[in-house]
Amino acid sequence: MMGMQMHPVLGPLAALIAGVLILIMPRLLNYIVAIYLILIGLFGLFPALMGGPMGL
Repeated sequence: MMGMQMHPVLGPLAALIAGVLILIMPRLLNYIVAIYLILIGLFGLFPALMGGPMGL
């Protein structure tokens, strides 16, 4: 996908950290999912935040 370009290390690193935190404190799952959805929404609405093209 064009809009979902991330640094190759950030995705797996974020997934690893989130997985460990969920194992330690399962209640964090709600917060981690909510933060993930908010960030994906913001990056979708404002692609310049991720270094994407600034125009339409």
